[in-house]
Amino acid sequence: MKAERIEREPRTLVGVHETHRWDELTEFMGRAFGTAATEIGKQGAHPAGPPIAIYHGAPSDVVDVTAGFPVTQPVTPAPGVVIETLPGGPAIEAIHTGPYDTLTETYAELTDWISAQNLDLAPDIWEEYVVGPDTEPDPAKWQTRIVFPLS
Repeated sequence: MKAERIEREPRTLVGVHETHRWDELTEFMGRAFGTAATEIGKQGAHPAGPPIAIYHGAPSDVVDVTAGFPVTQPVTPAPGVVIETLPGGPAIEAIHTGPYDTLTETYAELTDWISAQNLDLAPDIWEEYVVGPDTEPDPAKWQTRIVFPLS
């Protein structure tokens, strides 16, 4: 794992915001990405990047999450769909390569690195699913960008 300190530009995300148990996330993500993509298309816009899941606050047994797509065209909220802003500014990011069920290993390495650097984190983090099952059948080749904004 290689962590980098970067500067991010703010981005607009169209997605579905719900709270779920960890074991419900796979079903939620598929439904949320489908709903967000449909609404983006209805409004004549296009995704401006890979699917993203924003985790609001510290995860516990349940997760407060918004899943959807970034857009650059104007989009308005619709029933069941929210518009959120991914914050700009300093952040730490790392790329996890491999199946989603091994993400915890990369998170452990990344949080140890952040702790050693004595960095202050913002409350929300997100994952960008750069390469996933929709484009690559081999889970060993999937890539997930993990982003920790700094406060």
